[in-house]
Amino acid sequence: MTSHQNSRYKIATRTAPFQESVIREMTRLGDETASVNLSQGLPDFDSSLDVLEAAVKAIRNGDNQYTFPFGTPSFREAVAARCNRYNHISADPEAEVTITCGVSEAIMSAILALTDPGDEAIILEPWYENYVPCCLMAGVRPRFVPLREPGYTFDHDELQAAFNDRTRLILINTPHNPTGRVFSHAELSTISRLCQTFDVIAVTDEIYDQILYDGHNHVSIGSLEGMHDRTVTISGLGKTYAVTGWRVGWAIAAQPLTAVIRKVHDYLTICAPAPFQAAGIVALGLPEAYYTDMGAQYAARRTILLDALDAVGVPYCKPEGSYYVMADFGNVEWDQGAYSNPDWTTDRAFAEYMAREIGVAVVPGSSFYEGNDQGTSRVRFNFAKRENTLREAAKRFQRLRIR
Repeated sequence: MTSHQNSRYKIATRTAPFQESVIREMTRLGDETASVNLSQGLPDFDSSLDVLEAAVKAIRNGDNQYTFPFGTPSFREAVAARCNRYNHISADPEAEVTITCGVSEAIMSAILALTDPGDEAIILEPWYENYVPCCLMAGVRPRFVPLREPGYTFDHDELQAAFNDRTRLILINTPHNPTGRVFSHAELSTISRLCQTFDVIAVTDEIYDQILYDGHNHVSIGSLEGMHDRTVTISGLGKTYAVTGWRVGWAIAAQPLTAVIRKVHDYLTICAPAPFQAAGIVALGLPEAYYTDMGAQYAARRTILLDALDAVGVPYCKPEGSYYVMADFGNVEWDQGAYSNPDWTTDRAFAEYMAREIGVAVVPGSSFYEGNDQGTSRVRFNFAKRENTLREAAKRFQRLRIR
């Protein structure tokens, strides 16, 4: 036996505090069980034909090589124009816009660029599951501030207490995943004042900013007074245009912040896909009727899912934006013993039950919280689905037994 066969590889410990994505795991479970996939936030319908044809045309026209690392000039101009028009943030496409491989990469690039190991980042809890691993890989300590039920609002004093001289960032997500909250102008103004008092940068994930209900309006914290130079506004094509697999996002920030974000982005991914940037110009140029129609369709999808939950007696928090519903399964009768696993929380076991017995894939609520004692009677549903998909899920909900 050679010496190298006796050796043990030393594995880095940076990934030890977190696990593989639970959301993506639930999609695999759904596929395995032939469930209706209401777990991962991917639509089961296509984007506008004009957008799809633009991508095909770009590929056929040879738009298949690297772009500038921070994106093609024409696409950056389209993003800057959209940001000025919709988010009310003025951005120089040459110096303040970075095109990334999706929102997740933009968040990772921003955290790596704007923090040092030992810094802290404030995260409103529950949170989209990528935020914490991004912080931990950067050596940044997450500091959690709860969003209190039933309305998923934060307490001013609790938020202020989280800020200190080690705080470098606060991560914001509005409209919110997983709760569907749309943070108000007043709530964002509170965050803004604290950022300016403690010299903290806001990194804001606004990927669902066009998906709103019941008259709620989207406010970008970067548009508030005093926040232009200390906000990274992140969004992308995936959700609004139903092209999650294209992996095209952007980060908009003042030049000093953009300069360092671009350096990290360059070495992480080089550039976003060239043909999809070209198609993105068409997407961002769609007429207002596209957004009106999209909003109406999402409202109808939301109604189908909420009516289905009402019909079986499962309570939930009605979403104000995005396309997720957090529901409480505490009154559901189910054979927990049949799905006992020492590595699973109650909600993870219930997700297994939902897939295998009910035929609907969901996301366990605890995956959006720190520790295993929160969210354990909650699951998240995604309604970015065709109406017939949601109606099939509604039929399967009838198998649930309520106490």
